[in-house]
Amino acid sequence: MSRSVAEVVAHDLCIGCGLCEAVTAGRVRMAMTPEGTLRPGPLDGFRDDEEDRVLAACPGVVASARQEAGVPVDEVWGAWLDMAYAWAGDPEVRHRSASGGVLTALGMHLLTASPVASVLHVAADPDRPIRNRWVLSTTPAEVLARCGSRYAPVAPLAGLDEVLDRAEPFAIIAKPCDLGALHRYGRVDERVDRLCAARLALVCGGQSRLTKTWGLLDQLGVPEEDVASLRYRGNGNPGPTRIETRAGVAHQVSYLDMWADEGGWDVETRCKLCPDALGEAADVAVADAWVGGAPVGEDEGFNAIVVRTRFGRELVAAAVDSGELVLGDAITPRRFDRLQPHQVRKKVALAARYQGLADAGVPPIETRGLRIARLGRRLDPGSRAEQRAGTRRRITGV
Repeated sequence: MSRSVAEVVAHDLCIGCGLCEAVTAGRVRMAMTPEGTLRPGPLDGFRDDEEDRVLAACPGVVASARQEAGVPVDEVWGAWLDMAYAWAGDPEVRHRSASGGVLTALGMHLLTASPVASVLHVAADPDRPIRNRWVLSTTPAEVLARCGSRYAPVAPLAGLDEVLDRAEPFAIIAKPCDLGALHRYGRVDERVDRLCAARLALVCGGQSRLTKTWGLLDQLGVPEEDVASLRYRGNGNPGPTRIETRAGVAHQVSYLDMWADEGGWDVETRCKLCPDALGEAADVAVADAWVGGAPVGEDEGFNAIVVRTRFGRELVAAAVDSGELVLGDAITPRRFDRLQPHQVRKKVALAARYQGLADAGVPPIETRGLRIARLGRRLDPGSRAEQRAGTRRRITGV
């Protein structure tokens, strides 16, 4: 296990979640690196007790499932009560959001029904629109205005200190790694479990470094300082990546053109080693719903959801009753495998990849309740050796 935040960063296992900034009340801040990643600094800016609290929850150190007693557990997908197709009941929410609008609809519902005072999530930075920032939305209109995927580094937990200090119930919409860190941090700060009323996750294909977007701007001949707005998805499913300049010129790239070359996604190292891209610390996890894992064209917008907790089931039922959410057909775990085959492949490969990390002298991420060793036994010996050796080579460069 890594013994310092500096060690996590040096091994490139930091995902830039922002917990370091929250724990130190901003003394250690997240900053964009020349490599297009968010990293904390200064790395010697922690008090000993602060660094201990960060390391107890850091996604580069540990990841845990959050499971209620009596809830069934699937070997791949983890705890689940319900799986189904779903989409936002409001056509505008459905159209504007990244796919079916489920996360947006649930965030809006939580504020409308008033079980929470705010939603901690992410949005484009208005001053630098290709970059992201954490936000606290206190009205449904704010949630809708900030909808849509953000395929670039983001540190939602940098806002955790502020939302906890408000001492009001809140919800969070974030990546699985962020929610995993929040779950672990609840063990050292009792306010987390007392105040965080709802935890919503997107099933995550990996966080791209900002270099992915910088590369697109270079292709289009648009300097970053000229960008007035950037939407990676939405206004359809999957919708185009759309960039508008301050001079009023618009550029659009289709989803399939943007993401056709998986080798060019430029995802963080930690994402390739992620033990929980499926949101096992969430009440509800929300995924794209494309057979084979990729779209074949535009559609009205659909999500596939995994309801993991009894509260999540109550939340979904209440949103359906209010008309803010629509449920489609039920989904089985094996059907979900076909919607997200890349997630299954990665989870099965992780045990071998962690052996490769250890071979390279890097402490693997400690996992609890995520079934990584058991899933790893599905891999045939040849593939296991290949994954192990490939990871060691990527880490050591030899």
